[in-house]
Formats: sequence, structure tokens, C-alpha cells
Amino acid sequence: MLVILAVLQAAAAAGADRGYGLIGAGLAAGLAVVGAGIGIGQIGAQATAGIARQPDATARIQTAMIIAAALVEGVALFVAVIAFLIQGKINF
Repeated sequence: MLVILAVLQAAAAAGADRGYGLIGAGLAAGLAVVGAGIGIGQIGAQATAGIARQPDATARIQTAMIIAAALVEGVALFVAVIAFLIQGKINF
């Protein structure tokens, strides 16, 4: 937590343009991770409920769950890459 605070303070001290860019990149990466965690949590919860209701459909539900989880992780990875590209564009 202290490392994040130090990075935010350094970004704010670096100047308005650079500081806002670094804060934006950090927020983008953080929100992507939080969104992916919530999405995968919902996928897992609903898949577990579906398997509990219909044990015969376990294979189909697991396959759909794995595909959906991969898509959620793909979006999160894409956003994280964009955040790192934004961070790389800022010169000190």
C-alpha cells in the first residue's frame, strides 16, 4: 500500500500532464483486475449453481464456464497492456 502511495505522489509531483497519465494508467490496470475478478467470481458462482441443479449437464456447463472465463481474462489482459502502453508513452 505504501508503494502505491509513493508512486502516486511521485506521479503528481512529476507535473500535471505526466502525473495524470500515470494515475490514469494505474487506475486502468487496477479496474481491469477488479473487473476480471468480479466477472470470474460470477461465472464460478453461476456454474456451481447450475451444476448443483442439473448434475447431468456438468460437462457442458464446465466447458461454457472455461470459455467465458478465458474471454473475461482476455479483456483484462488487453486493458492491462493498454495501461502499460500509456505508461510507456510518458517521458520524464
